[in-house]
Amino acid sequence: MKFTTTYINRNYLIKVYGTDNEGKRINKLVGVSGLVALIGIELANKFIARAEKAAADCTVCKLRRGLQVSLYIH
Repeated sequence: MKFTTTYINRNYLIKVYGTDNEGKRINKLVGVSGLVALIGIELANKFIARAEKAAADCTVCKLRRGLQVSLYIH
């Protein structure tokens, strides 16, 4: 990971909405380990880097498979 898990968990609230790999509907807050379990390390790094560049309070990243990840500045 480009950023440490403590840095990400301290600075961001990560909300995941949509369907998981098993087809279940989810709408919950997750930590870094939950995010990595759902989308993988490469996409997690990409989404955190995008949130770091953006000057907005919330960064929304959508995947084609119906999953939406929202990163809120804490």
